[in-house]
Amino acid sequence: MDILHYQKEFLSYLESKQWIHEPKNLYEPIDYILKLGGKRMRPVLTLMAADIFSSDFKKALPAALAVEVFHNFTLIHDDIMDAAPLRRGKATVHEKWDTNTGILSGDAMLILAYQYFENYEPAVFQKLAKLFSKTALEVCDGQQLDVDFETRNDVTIPEYINMIRLKTSVLVAAALKMGAIVAEANDENANLIYDFGLNLGLAFQLQDDYLDTFGDPKTFGKQVGGDIIENKKTYLYLKALEVATEDDKGKLAYLYRKKLADSVDKVSDVQRIFELNDIPLLIKEEIKIYTEKAFNTLAEMNIKDTDKQRLKDFGLWLMNRSV
Repeated sequence: MDILHYQKEFLSYLESKQWIHEPKNLYEPIDYILKLGGKRMRPVLTLMAADIFSSDFKKALPAALAVEVFHNFTLIHDDIMDAAPLRRGKATVHEKWDTNTGILSGDAMLILAYQYFENYEPAVFQKLAKLFSKTALEVCDGQQLDVDFETRNDVTIPEYINMIRLKTSVLVAAALKMGAIVAEANDENANLIYDFGLNLGLAFQLQDDYLDTFGDPKTFGKQVGGDIIENKKTYLYLKALEVATEDDKGKLAYLYRKKLADSVDKVSDVQRIFELNDIPLLIKEEIKIYTEKAFNTLAEMNIKDTDKQRLKDFGLWLMNRSV
C-alpha cells in the first residue's frame, strides 16, 4: 500500500509539470518518455526514504523527479546505443522521432534533472548535487564498460557485477540517499540506506537479466531476448560459460559470434542451452544473495522496526516482479 501511495503522489506531481514548450521537437520526446509508464521505482525510493527519516515525504518530490528525469535520460541514450525498438511496449524515442532528436532531448533531460535541486536550501542542494554528479558519472562509467564487454571474450563475473553496480545500482542507492538528505538524516543512516540500495540494485539488475531472457513478452514491455540478439554478456551467459559442458560452451560461443539473420532461432537456441545448464536456477540464487545482503544492512540502521519492514517489503515486491 505504501508503494501505491508514493506512486500516486509522484505521478500527480509529474503530471502537474508542463513539459512541452518551444521548440516542441526538443520537448515532446521528453513528455513522451516520462509518460510511458513504468514502476517509478527510483522516485518511490526517494519518497520512502524521506518519509522514514522525516515523516514528510512531499518535500522530497523535486528530488524524486530529478531522479526519474535522469533515469529516463539514460534510457533514451541506452536505447539509441542498443538500437532497441521498444521501451515499455512502445516505440523508443529514436524510433518514433530520430537519433539526433533522442540525443538532444536526452541532453536536455540531464540539465532539467539538475534544475529540480534548486528547490532546496543551499546546504541540502550542495549534498544532493554532489551525490548526483558522482552518480551520473558512475552511470556513464558503467555504460562504457557495458559497451566494452560486447567486444571482449574474457569478461569475468566479478567484472560484470561491477559494471551493473555502476550502470544500475548506484542510481537506486542514490535515490534512497537523496530522500535521506532531503529529510536531513544523519550521515550514518544516509550511508547505510545507500548500501541497502546498492545491493537491492544489484538484485534488481540480475532480475532484469533473467526477465530479458525468460520474461513474458506481454508483461515485460521490452523485446524478450534483446540481450541475446545484441550478444550481451550478461550474468546468464557468463555463468553458462563457467558451468556448461564443453559442447554447450562451443555452441554458445558460436551463437554469440554471429549476428544471425533469424534472431528468433538464436534466442530459442540460447534459452535452451541456459535451461539445460540450470542457469535460471543459478541466477535466482544470486538474486537471493544480494537481496539478503540488502536486508542485512537494514539491521544496522537506526530506524523503527516498522520502517525496516517497509523497506524489506519493497525489496520483496521488487524481486517478485514480472516487468
